[in-house]
Amino acid sequence: MGDDYRALIVDLEAEHVELDVVVASLSETDWSTLTPAEGWTVRDSILHLALTDQVAALAASDAVAFQTYREQRRIGNDPFESYRDLPTDQLLELWRANRARLLDALRSVDAHARITWFGPPMSAMSHATARLMETWAHGQDILDTLGLERKPTHRLRHIAHLGVRTRAYSYQQHGMTPPTTEVHVVLAGPDGAVWTWGTPGSPDRVTGPASDFGLIVVQRRHLDNTSLEVNGPHAREWLLIAQAFAGKAGAGRRPGQFRRG
Repeated sequence: MGDDYRALIVDLEAEHVELDVVVASLSETDWSTLTPAEGWTVRDSILHLALTDQVAALAASDAVAFQTYREQRRIGNDPFESYRDLPTDQLLELWRANRARLLDALRSVDAHARITWFGPPMSAMSHATARLMETWAHGQDILDTLGLERKPTHRLRHIAHLGVRTRAYSYQQHGMTPPTTEVHVVLAGPDGAVWTWGTPGSPDRVTGPASDFGLIVVQRRHLDNTSLEVNGPHAREWLLIAQAFAGKAGAGRRPGQFRRG
């Protein structure tokens, strides 16, 4: 296991723990509160993470079993509803057990091993990054529901990298042809570091806080409600449809919702 991959798994575990600290002491009323994700409560968000971590562990450890599961999902066999009434303490136990299985499965494969998923196949490195992104995104829904602020961490770099890598995918999910023009992305990390992607000098450019960029690519903020500076038509077009997660394009957040300042 390479050092970068090992560090990524450590970061994924840290993301799990940080969200666990937030939800472990919530009241039953808090667990039943609707989040900004339409129709989803805090409970639904954690249940989604628990079940997808379980499936992600299966994909990383047993490709044949995952293919069987994916086919069952295609014909409408969704286990989500059967867990909706799980008591809170049991839901927490399920989530903790499944995320531990995920970490064990990721540690058992090479960083460059190809893993089949619901979207395009990806490396184990990308698979782990996607799980970190999902945990962070649904955690944001919970934090927004509770009115809590999140302290940015270096783990944002994983989410930003995935956001840049999925630019073409975002267009495809909207039935659009990805442009060939590059976008130069320059983000300020929480420790003062500067993270960059793309070719300097490109007429299309995005600059600003890494936290805002992360919120955009997981569709938890509208572009107009962030501090990002966007230059060039392709840059703005991309960030209005950016989607770092697999699946159907989401509606995102409305302009004015969670407005900065």
